[in-house]
Amino acid sequence: MSTKFFLQSGAILGALGVALGAFGAHALRPTLEASGRMDTFETAVKYQFYHALALILISVLLQNTAVTSAKWYHWAGYSFLGGVIVFSGSLYTICFTGIKAFGAVAPIGGTLMIVGWVLLFLGATKQ
Repeated sequence: MSTKFFLQSGAILGALGVALGAFGAHALRPTLEASGRMDTFETAVKYQFYHALALILISVLLQNTAVTSAKWYHWAGYSFLGGVIVFSGSLYTICFTGIKAFGAVAPIGGTLMIVGWVLLFLGATKQ
């Protein structure tokens, strides 16, 4: 079940990353540049895309791994997904609303992403 979920999540995040990136580069560019948020938006898209690919990797690993590593990969996948939602989501919220307070939430998402990479490492170590 998680294999399919992580593959689908990665695919959706990847598609949204392309769509948001294009939208930001074209339709939103004047607004983002005027507010000085173009770099913030690009960072959100970039990290979303990296972790979309990481979720697809997790899906592949879960299909081809021993049971001893599977729990680590599951937790890595959930950490990546939560990290994208919190990190990129908070940056998108700043860009669209101008409410800078959401910047305080971004480090939580970044921490989840780091935890995901550490869990991926641990899963590989246990394999």
